[in-house]
Amino acid sequence: MSSTRSSARCPPPPVTRTTTRHTDAAGPNPLPADRDGRRSPTRGRWPSSCSRLTDGRYPGHSKCDTNRHGPHWQRDRRRTNGEVSRMLRISVLGPVQVERDERPVRLGPQLVTLLSILLVEPGATVAVARIIDLMWHDDARAGARATLRSHVSHLRRALPGAALVNAGTGYRLDVPPEAVDAYRFERWCQQARGLVAADEPDLTERGTTLLADALALWRGPAFADVADRPWALPRIAQLDAARRAAQRGYAEALCALGRHAEAIPQLSGAVVDDPYDEEVRRLLARALYAERRVDEAAEVCRTGLALLRERGLDAPELAELHRDVLRRRLPSPHRPTDRGKLVRPCLLPPDPPQFVGRAAELAEAGRLLPGGTLLVSGAAGVGKSVFALRLAHTVRADFPDGQLHVSMRGFDATGAPMSAAEALATFLDALGVPPERLPSTVDAQAGLYRELLAQRRMLVVLDNVRDAEQVRPLLPGTPDCAAVVVSRNQLPGLVVAEAARPLRLDLLTRIESRKLIAHRIGAARLAAEPAAVERILDACGRLPLALAIVAARAATHPEFGLDALAGELGGLDAFSGADHDVDVRSVFSWSYRHLGPAAARLFRLLAAQTGPDLTAAAAASLAGEPPERVRPALRELAAAHLVVEQLPGRYRLHDLLRAYADELGRDDPQRPAAARRVLDHYLHSALAADALIWPHRDPLGVPPPADGVTGEEFAGREAALAWFTAEHPVLLAASEQAARIGLDGHVWRLAWTMTNFLARRGHWADWVRVGLAGVAAAERVGDRTAQAEAHRLVGGGYVRLREFAEARAHYLRALELFDAAGDLVGEGFTRRSLGWLCEQRGDVAAALRHDQRALELFRQVGHERGEANALNSVGWCHALLGEYEQGGTALPAIGGPAGTARRSGRHGRCLGQPGVRLPSPRPRPGSLLLPAGSRPLSTVGGPVERGTHAAPPGRDRAGRRRSGQRPPLMAAGAGHPRRVGAPGRRSGPDIAGRPG
Repeated sequence: MSSTRSSARCPPPPVTRTTTRHTDAAGPNPLPADRDGRRSPTRGRWPSSCSRLTDGRYPGHSKCDTNRHGPHWQRDRRRTNGEVSRMLRISVLGPVQVERDERPVRLGPQLVTLLSILLVEPGATVAVARIIDLMWHDDARAGARATLRSHVSHLRRALPGAALVNAGTGYRLDVPPEAVDAYRFERWCQQARGLVAADEPDLTERGTTLLADALALWRGPAFADVADRPWALPRIAQLDAARRAAQRGYAEALCALGRHAEAIPQLSGAVVDDPYDEEVRRLLARALYAERRVDEAAEVCRTGLALLRERGLDAPELAELHRDVLRRRLPSPHRPTDRGKLVRPCLLPPDPPQFVGRAAELAEAGRLLPGGTLLVSGAAGVGKSVFALRLAHTVRADFPDGQLHVSMRGFDATGAPMSAAEALATFLDALGVPPERLPSTVDAQAGLYRELLAQRRMLVVLDNVRDAEQVRPLLPGTPDCAAVVVSRNQLPGLVVAEAARPLRLDLLTRIESRKLIAHRIGAARLAAEPAAVERILDACGRLPLALAIVAARAATHPEFGLDALAGELGGLDAFSGADHDVDVRSVFSWSYRHLGPAAARLFRLLAAQTGPDLTAAAAASLAGEPPERVRPALRELAAAHLVVEQLPGRYRLHDLLRAYADELGRDDPQRPAAARRVLDHYLHSALAADALIWPHRDPLGVPPPADGVTGEEFAGREAALAWFTAEHPVLLAASEQAARIGLDGHVWRLAWTMTNFLARRGHWADWVRVGLAGVAAAERVGDRTAQAEAHRLVGGGYVRLREFAEARAHYLRALELFDAAGDLVGEGFTRRSLGWLCEQRGDVAAALRHDQRALELFRQVGHERGEANALNSVGWCHALLGEYEQGGTALPAIGGPAGTARRSGRHGRCLGQPGVRLPSPRPRPGSLLLPAGSRPLSTVGGPVERGTHAAPPGRDRAGRRRSGQRPPLMAAGAGHPRRVGAPGRRSGPDIAGRPG
C-alpha cells in the first residue's frame, strides 16, 4: 500500500471571510433583503455554514447587528424572527448550549433540562404537569410548581424577547426554527440530497459541501446532557438516524466526485456504527478499491459476509463484489474529466499530532516557501517528514487548488526508490487524468503535469528524496505553486540548478525535547522524575526519533518508572523495534548503505575518535590518508547528514550515529591503528601549539608519529591559542581514550602539553583532572621522572584551586621522586613551586627559604634561566618582607645570556627600575614596587609563562659542554634523563604561578 494514497481528495481549506453574506444552498444567490436593506434568512433559503466567520460567528451574526440593536434589545418585543435568529443560537447536536449576541449563556443543569423538554417537541405547548413529571418524576414535591416558575423566570432572562411563552396550562418555546442547529442540520441535509440527485458535477460539488457543513454542526451525541432520559430518546434516535444517512450520502457524493480517500473515513465510521449494513460495506469496499487498497477492500467484504452469515443472512451482491475485488475486475473509478474541471486533490497525510517546537524553523520555512522550492534536509531521525507535514498543513490555505504529497522512498527498508515516472502517474491520477489519457513517456507526463498545474495555486510535497534527479520532473513550473523537497542529503544540485532554498533541521532543544515526551506521557509524569528525564534526554541526544521511541515505550507501560526506562538506554538496542521505520539502527542503515567505499570506511573509523568533533586533519589521521583524499569523503558524509559541519572544517557526529559507527567497525582490524594515529595527531599538534605559546619551554621527548598521521599547522601564537581553545574538550576526551586503550605515554604527555593552555585560560579543574590522569599513567609505566613531573603539574592546579594541603602533598611527592632520580633541575623547579605555595598561604619566610634552595640547585647545575627566575622569586620575597636592599641587589648578580631573562618577570623589571617606592603599609601582591608616579602593576602573566625555563644553548642541565642540540625528554624506558650525569636532561615548565 502506497503511503501516497492515504488521503486523496479533501475539501479546500477554510477561507477567512469578512462579510455577513448568506449563501443559498443551491447556489451563490444572496438572500432577499428586508425593507431596511438587511438580508433575512426567513425570506430566503437556509445559509450554508461555509459562510461562518473565522472567529466562530454564524452567517449574519455580525458585530454590526449587535451594535445596531444596542445592548437593551430584549426590551423591544417587536423583534422579527429573522432578527431573533441572528441573536439567538441554540445547539442540541452535542451538549445543549445557548449563545446570545455571539456570547455563550451559562445554564445550570435544571435550566438545561427544562430547555431540552421544550426543544424535544419544538413549537408545541408542554403542560406544566408534564414538565414537572419529566423533570422530577417521583421526586416531585409540593413546591414543584413554584420551583418550575422560578426556573422559567431564569430561562426567560437567558433567552431574548418573548422566546418562552406562557400558554395557559403550559409553556411553549417560540423561537425561529433556524435558531436551533438540529433544524438547520435537517434542512441542509434535505437541500443537499436534492442537489446531489441532480447528478450534475457542479451541483453535486455544492451538495457535498452542504452535507459537510451539516455534519460539522455535530459536536457529540445529540442532547448529550439528557441522553439518558426516556422522554428524549425518540428525538435523539431520529437525529442519529438522520446523521447516519447524512454520513452515507456525503460518502456517496464524494465517491461520485472521485474523492474516494475522503469518503473512506466517513464510510469506516458508518461500518463501525452498523456492522451489518451491507450497502455501506459495498460503498467502503469500492472506495478502498478505487484507492488501490485492494487487500483492505477484500477484508471489508469478507468480514461483512461472515457477520451476515452468523445471522443467517445471504448477501449475494456483497459476495459478488468480493469476488470482483479479488480478481481485480472492478472498472476504473475515474470518470473522464475535462481539464478545466479538475478536482482539487489533497494527498497530504494527517497533520502529525506528535509535532512539537520548531517555531523558528516554521517561520523561516514560511518565508522561503512562496513561489519556489524549499529543500528541508537533516540527519536521519531528526523529524524532517513531520516538519514538512506540519508546514504543509500550516500553509494549506495559501494553496486552495490542492496539495500533492508522495514519499519517494529514497531511504527506506525496501531499498527501491520510487522513480519519477511512478510519482508522476500518482499525481496525474490524483489530478483526474484517466489511465487511457496518460502519456507513454516520462517527459510527456511531466509536460502534462506542469500544464495541469499552470494557472493554479498548488503545493507539492516530495518526501524522502534520495537525489535531485528523482524530483526534477516533479517540480512545478509556475510561480503560483510551491514545492517542499525533504531529504537526508543536502542535494547541492537542486540548490544550484533549481534555485532551491535550503533549510537544515538540527536536533531539538532540551525544552522542545521535554515537550515531545510530555506530549506523549503527560507533564505530570515528567515533573515527578526530573532527574530521569534529564538522563533520557542525554541518552537520546535530543534526536526526535529516539525521544519518540522512548516516549512510546513509557506511554505503553505507564506502570514503568522513568528512572527504570532511562536505565535501559545503553546502545542502539534500546531504540530498536519490529517496525523498521521506528528502529534507529535501521533508519541509520538506509543512509550508510548509499555511501561510497571511502566515505563508508571513514564513517566506521569515526568511532575510534571519542571527542565531540574533529577537523579534517584529525579525520585524515584516522583514515591514514592525506587530507586532500579525505576531504571528499567528509563532504559526502556531511551531504548525507551522517556528520554535521558545525563550523568550517569542524565536523560533529551525533552520539547515536557514533554508536552505530562503533557497531559497524567493532571488528574492523584497522580500528586500533586508527585510534593510535588520531591520538598521535592530537599529541604532536598539541606539542607544536604549546611551543608557539611559550617557546622557552624545553621540548618534550615523544616517539615519532605513526605513518599516516597529519598534524595541524599553525601560522603563529594566536592560531595556536585558538586551536587549543577549539580542541579543549577534544583533548580532554583524547586523554581519557588513551588511558582506556593503554596508551599511557600519551596520557601524561598530553597532560604536559595542555597544562600551559589550561593555566592561561583558568581551567583549574581540568588542569587537576588531566594532571591526575598523568600521574596514574606515569605510575603504570614506571617512569619516576614522568611521575615527578606529573605530581608537580597537579600541585600547581591545586594551588590555583586554593586546596593547599593537596598541592603540598603532590609537591612533596614530586620532590621525593626528583631526589631519587638525581634530577637537580626538577628539584629546583619544585622548590620554587613550594615557595609559591608558601607565599599563597602567607608564609613568605618559608617561601624565601624554598626559593633560595632552588637558586642553589640551579647554580649547582648551571641552569641559567632557572637561576634567573629563582633570583626574581628571591627578590620578590625580600620585597614582601620589606628587605628592599636585598631584593634590589639580587638580580644584578647574574649576567651573560640569562641577563635578559632576569627581567622577564614584571617584578624583576620593577626591581631594576630607579625611583622604586613602596606603598603603605602591606600592599596586595602585584602592586608592591612602583616607580614614582606610576599606576599599580597588574598581576603577573600566566603561571607557565612566568615559570618556563630552558637550559642555555650548548649546555646540559649539569652545566656540561656538549656538541649539538640537547635531546628532549626521552621516551618511557629510555632511562632517567634528569639523573645527574645522564646524557640528556630537560626541564619541565615551572607551574608555579608566582611572580618571577
